[in-house]
Amino acid sequence: MAENKDGQEKSEQPTSKRIDDAKKKGQVARSRELNTMAITLIGGIAMVSMSSHFGKSLFNLMTTSFTIPRADIYEPMAMLRRLLVAVQDALLMLAPFFMVVVVVAILSSIALGGIAFSGQAMTPKLSKLNPISGMKRLFSIKGLIELLKAMGKFFLIGGATAITLWVTLEDFIALSSMELDMAISQLASLIGWSFVLISSTLIVIALIDVPFQVWNHKRELKMTKQEVKEEMKDTEGRPEVKGRIRSLQREIAMRRMMEEVPKADVIVTNPTHYAVALRYDQGTMQAPKVVAKGKDLVAANIRKVGSEHGVALVESPMLARAIYFHSEVGEFIPVGLYLAVAKLLAYIFQLKVYRTDGGLKPQQPTELPIPDELQVPESD
Repeated sequence: MAENKDGQEKSEQPTSKRIDDAKKKGQVARSRELNTMAITLIGGIAMVSMSSHFGKSLFNLMTTSFTIPRADIYEPMAMLRRLLVAVQDALLMLAPFFMVVVVVAILSSIALGGIAFSGQAMTPKLSKLNPISGMKRLFSIKGLIELLKAMGKFFLIGGATAITLWVTLEDFIALSSMELDMAISQLASLIGWSFVLISSTLIVIALIDVPFQVWNHKRELKMTKQEVKEEMKDTEGRPEVKGRIRSLQREIAMRRMMEEVPKADVIVTNPTHYAVALRYDQGTMQAPKVVAKGKDLVAANIRKVGSEHGVALVESPMLARAIYFHSEVGEFIPVGLYLAVAKLLAYIFQLKVYRTDGGLKPQQPTELPIPDELQVPESD
């Protein structure tokens, strides 16, 4: 089992934060075998598919380069110009092939670990020059796997090359009897197929290396129990920081709640210990909603804000306690309190009409029906 520098056992799987931090440092799972296999295999297939293009272009290039007008022989700069044209034509001929290889090289390199660019990974480290550390890496599990991969590649590629040359030997010999343009096209095709056959053996190495690299990457990122605890503290915050955050959250919630008080239709009070602000819109609400509630100082603030904005205050101790203990801010009142609150709101709406239009002053309801299961004794 892996251990850290303090000798503690790394028995815990890496957390998502540990993995993200490692990625920022450029530490991701990479498989050079996957990259090599993809470049050689796709490059060989591209060479086969472009063999006709290579044959024609190379034939035209050779014809143009080796056909020298007599006048150019006596001009000092003519050969340089012909060389530059030949190089330009050669680059244009190889450009599609190079583009395919570059795209495959990029995609295969990020296929396993994703995109991870880090300047820290490119910073020289003198510790890598330490011969003792180098010997440890050489005789580690990773070093053993690298040795086995190298031996496997030697035997697979060597065997595949020998078989490919044995099978295609007559085809290579037959090139000598073909016309030049046909021979060049056939040669490109043979080389391409040879690359495909030889590089296909690397699939075996890649299938072994990719799971190993993923496993080894996770193994290197494993953590001790103490590291997990420290990370949780850093992630979730120290107790004093969390306390401060909760305090700020309560302040924000309180400020938002107090902003809703002026929108209330009525504030039911205890009269001093509890205060509950209710709002009801018949067109949009299925029942009255609690927009604010509080106890002691909070209740006093609710009453103060309500009074400043002309919200009606009604003293009903049992109803105030029932709503306070059985409802939350932003929720509808319990079904059992519908009748009591309906009588109270009816009184409030009649009182508004009386204040604007005059007439007979409504009487505040004194008996509001509250179910036994929702009643809260005054001691609570």
